[in-house]
Amino acid sequence: MEHLINTQVKNIQISGIRKIANQVANYPNAVSLTIGQPDFPTPTHILEAAHRAIDAGRTVYTPNAGLPELRKAAAAFISRKYGLHYNGLDEVIITNGASEALDITLRTILTPGDEVILPGPIYPGYEPLIRLAGAKPVLVDTRSSGFKLTAELIAPHLNERTKAVILGYPSNPTGRVMNAVELQDVAKLLAAREIFVISDEIYSELIYDAPHASIASQNGMRERTIIINGLSKSHSMTGWRIGFTLAPASLTQHMVKVHQYNVTCASSISQYAAIEALTEGFDDALPMKEAYRKRRDYVHARLTAMGLPLEKPEGAFYMFPSIERFGIPSMEFALRLLDEAGVAVVPGDAFSVYGEGHIRISYAYSQEVLEQGLDRLEGFINKL
Repeated sequence: MEHLINTQVKNIQISGIRKIANQVANYPNAVSLTIGQPDFPTPTHILEAAHRAIDAGRTVYTPNAGLPELRKAAAAFISRKYGLHYNGLDEVIITNGASEALDITLRTILTPGDEVILPGPIYPGYEPLIRLAGAKPVLVDTRSSGFKLTAELIAPHLNERTKAVILGYPSNPTGRVMNAVELQDVAKLLAAREIFVISDEIYSELIYDAPHASIASQNGMRERTIIINGLSKSHSMTGWRIGFTLAPASLTQHMVKVHQYNVTCASSISQYAAIEALTEGFDDALPMKEAYRKRRDYVHARLTAMGLPLEKPEGAFYMFPSIERFGIPSMEFALRLLDEAGVAVVPGDAFSVYGEGHIRISYAYSQEVLEQGLDRLEGFINKL
């Protein structure tokens, strides 16, 4: 019966991130620097809020778009943090993580034959969703611009089939950030065109050296921008699966239909915990960010000393050093590193063809783990 399966689904490959992470199970003494998951526990006050919700029996369906008080809290959080103003009741949807937020956004706006422009290298979760909607991902090589999707790079790829541009900054896998001036240039390019912008800002609370800037704040962009955000990275709540979309009411009213028939609503207990996170945990990310900043500086210094060129990340918790000088494909490099030195990293080709020649290292790990992993990496490359 396999021949009856949707061809688009059959052609989708398992993420290269997960391929390597799954290999680690075969190496019990390996040091894994693969997964982008905070190593901090969910803050205690959020756990206590979830317990209270369980004890109160709040285990039934919520409104499809999410608890009204949570939607208002999400809008208030974004307003206070970034100066972006949304009506929580008709411009916010609470989703099962940012991944579902991306899915319902793309399925709402895309029709077969549409094109979506996105930077390469890029997190591997976007392309399959675009293809499942019958559209075509158009990857733009950003290696010449320090891994930033600039207006200059976007312009040659615009045509009558372009439906959306995806901006994912801070970036996974590079940690690069687009500043307000760079976003303004993109806004000027797109303002006169009927093109959506999907701004994935899941790492917005983890920017080290400057305030977060959203393209939705640029002139003429709010009405065409869908912001994707959530609590996985900012509040160390990956398993709680709370994301949210912020978009004009005219668009949100259609996105919620896809969300409704997909998952009905996000977990009720997670939603009550999220209210606590967004109200009483307004600055929960700050101590985590400071720890990541120290780790960033340490890992960057170590990789630079090893002779592995890289752009210093301004956000998120990833390094994307070049391994081109070794002349080894990134997947082969990663497998040999795991087998010969007991260190797991993600090959750059997991992030599109434009990630080849690099590896991704997550520094969302303790200092001890980072030191051990980098010592092993250094020993490995010294033998190449």
